[in-house]
Amino acid sequence: MIGGNNTKMLIGLTSGNGYGFQPGAWRMPGVDPRSYTSYDAHVRHAQAAERGKFQFIFLPDGPSTDKTSLLENDAPNFNLDVMMTLAAVARETRRIGLVATGSTTFNTPFALAKQFKALDIMSHGRAGWNAITSASNDVAAIYGQTIPSSKDRYGRAHEVVQVVQAFWGSSGKDAWVHDKESGQFAKHEKISTVNVKGEYVNARGTLFIPPSKQGQPIVFHAGGSPNAHELAGRFANVVIGAAFTIEDGIQQRNAFREAANKYGRDPDEIKFIAGMMTTIVKDRRTALDRRLQLMGHLIPQRVAYLQQMLGIRLDLNSLDEPLSKEQLEAAFPSPYDPRSEKALEIAKEGWSLKDIIAHGIIDFHPAIVGPGIEAADHMQTWFEAGACDGFWISPDVLDDGIDAFVDEVVPILQGRGLFHQDYEGATLREHIGAPEQYGIDPRV
Repeated sequence: MIGGNNTKMLIGLTSGNGYGFQPGAWRMPGVDPRSYTSYDAHVRHAQAAERGKFQFIFLPDGPSTDKTSLLENDAPNFNLDVMMTLAAVARETRRIGLVATGSTTFNTPFALAKQFKALDIMSHGRAGWNAITSASNDVAAIYGQTIPSSKDRYGRAHEVVQVVQAFWGSSGKDAWVHDKESGQFAKHEKISTVNVKGEYVNARGTLFIPPSKQGQPIVFHAGGSPNAHELAGRFANVVIGAAFTIEDGIQQRNAFREAANKYGRDPDEIKFIAGMMTTIVKDRRTALDRRLQLMGHLIPQRVAYLQQMLGIRLDLNSLDEPLSKEQLEAAFPSPYDPRSEKALEIAKEGWSLKDIIAHGIIDFHPAIVGPGIEAADHMQTWFEAGACDGFWISPDVLDDGIDAFVDEVVPILQGRGLFHQDYEGATLREHIGAPEQYGIDPRV
């Protein structure tokens, strides 16, 4: 069954610091090293994804807690400001959805509601809010706080999402009339006041922003814990997920669908989007050399980690040699790292030590390092197995990696009938097939 009850997969692009998702992307030939502060770069990347008919771009966010010493060699993980970036992108794109992360832990519901609905108006109904909790004490310290317990973080998150959606619906659907003749700007009786006194959140007032073309922003969530299942099952239409095997993807997708059903929602209303990291070039050898160019300065660190993944000693002086027969016989995949089985599988193919690492076996998501057909095959296999409803793509280098995916992978998926030929609607809600909603969902 293809993607559960869906016939076409969803594809999103992750857009972070302006360079790409491999260390050293900022140093690649043709990349402007100042892209971190360039909104024009983000616009170009979004336009490239829109050319490929991606349903959305996704901007992760969080206060940078990187140790300042890391800036010696690599850029910060996140961009300047997700909302300002998407505002710039909104004015230079027409169809692609615009999704940004906003933490429920340290932001107020009114601020979140106002920012995301304003973006929804500016983009003509293309905004999405990735509602997540913050989990790091380093992040909490920036706000002069300590991180709450998981129970309290998610308890607050449930309240914040409801209050945000209440604010979104407080200016009724047909409240704004703009009748010059009568002098009536809006119908007072169609505008409500939010008045909430919860365990974690208090708020009273109205958000004076009318509906967008999709009504209100789409709620996304990123996470895989039981708490994440509950939050997403109750509120989200899309889950930004992470899975390293088809079996794990199926299990996670089913968990979110079951949580949606628990709250009286149709399980098809929630889409599980799996991550995928890409280096798309003409052949495997060229792709591996590109990866080595990108992260060569991290080889010693990654060899040390690969030792832990396989439970054997590895020699930095043997980077150009494959693992010996004795090493392969002694190796066993770590039960604590789901990437380990794939690492051992690649090692047994006879690649050199540095090439094993260049395959992306320590990436944050499954990595495709090679020609476009390998990415298309991976996506088709997972999608048809019901392991996901689509993918969010993290290219190694944004400047040419998005175009490579659009030119080499998208046509194959379209030719196989797995991905749409063009946008059929104008809003993010239409792109992902989310039901109409304005204000709080009465079912939850």
